[in-house]
Amino acid sequence: MLRIERSNPRDVERLCHFDPMARRDAARRVMLMSWARQGQVEIGLVGDSIVGFAVLTHSFFHQPFIDLLMVGETYRLQGYGRALVEHCVAAVPVGVKLWTSTNESNASMRALLAAAGFIASGRVDNLDPGDPELVFVHLPGA
Repeated sequence: MLRIERSNPRDVERLCHFDPMARRDAARRVMLMSWARQGQVEIGLVGDSIVGFAVLTHSFFHQPFIDLLMVGETYRLQGYGRALVEHCVAAVPVGVKLWTSTNESNASMRALLAAAGFIASGRVDNLDPGDPELVFVHLPGA
């Protein structure tokens, strides 16, 4: 059964071990350390094992934003990503929009967001060549 816990400084090492990008990229490790220490990571656990996490910040025009959603490869398509997104939706104060984004090529994330009630809200070109970043919002009451 999935349980979701807010991060604390003690979680940094195991988050960095869980995230494949953090294992090879020092800048990603620094970001994970910062987010975890600030309690901005919502960690999905089954037993004692991390199955995924979501980073919930206020980095998008000072509004709630899911900066990163990661589900371990062996745990995908089991509802953990959606549960983490829905947890973030529930964590936002009533009447407040929640934002996120993903690459146009990430069809599974786009489907997850649609299923969780997010709607398309914009596009940013030139972040990743040939793969626009699509912005989504979850409107209050949706």
